[in-house]
Amino acid sequence: MTAAIIDGKAFAANLRGKVGELAAAFEAKAGRKAGLAVVLVGEDPASQVYVRSKGKQTVEAGMASFEHKLPAETPEADLLALVEQLNVDPAVDGILVQLPLPKHMDEQKVISAINPDKDVDGFHVISAGRLAVGQPGFVPCTPLGCLMLLRDRLGSLSGLDAVVIGRSNIVGKPMAQLLLAESCTVTIAHSRTKDLPEVVRRADIVVAAVGRPEMVKADWVKPGATVIDVGINRVPAAEEGKTRLVGDVDYAGAMAVAGAVTPVPGGVGPMTIAVLLRNALVAAYRNAGLELAADAI
Repeated sequence: MTAAIIDGKAFAANLRGKVGELAAAFEAKAGRKAGLAVVLVGEDPASQVYVRSKGKQTVEAGMASFEHKLPAETPEADLLALVEQLNVDPAVDGILVQLPLPKHMDEQKVISAINPDKDVDGFHVISAGRLAVGQPGFVPCTPLGCLMLLRDRLGSLSGLDAVVIGRSNIVGKPMAQLLLAESCTVTIAHSRTKDLPEVVRRADIVVAAVGRPEMVKADWVKPGATVIDVGINRVPAAEEGKTRLVGDVDYAGAMAVAGAVTPVPGGVGPMTIAVLLRNALVAAYRNAGLELAADAI
């Protein structure tokens, strides 16, 4: 068999289109644009590219983009003061502080300073708590994007056996919470899991988010399973001096066994910014006291 390819790029484009329509509706009702503030500290090249892309897509979706770029040597107190300023700014609905931060800054302290109702990254401990107990809040963008792709592919997830490989606060743990809320039977696996291939082999849904190139082999995958590959790893290419991107799953091998697989690149990656825009728009509606149907986006 040959697995279906889950096209995250196309899904993300469709999601951005919906965000654009609802952003225009928000502006008409609220008399202002929904606003997303992004804070970048330092000059990490990957972060700079990511922040530029976020700003461009925010504007294209009809939302206001507020970018704050601070030198790497900025005191932590100055960053915290900026976050507090954004917390009380009525034009700002969502706040994102780009990670990683310089070593002299306490990332958790900075994240905790963000108003949870503007925490569109979903990293605040209150956001995590809301997710755990099923209250409305913000979910980290990557796992929410994974869930959207799974729903689109499978419809109801109720009763399915899901294995999440990875236990990070950003992907693994929130992904497991989301799958539990969909009535899946969920296992969180990790580097200490005994007989990991056998654990993965029983899953109807596999979410690989461990950061190890092509770790999940074809013989780990249950025939017909849906495989969501969150990993983005740069490895040497066949041509000397060049590199290529691969996921945490042996893509070619999995394609011969699974029912559906996300490619790398073009699978989960494009979903992250699209879901960020979605979260910012939801924050705008909530902050303005406007109603937004649960299934609108």
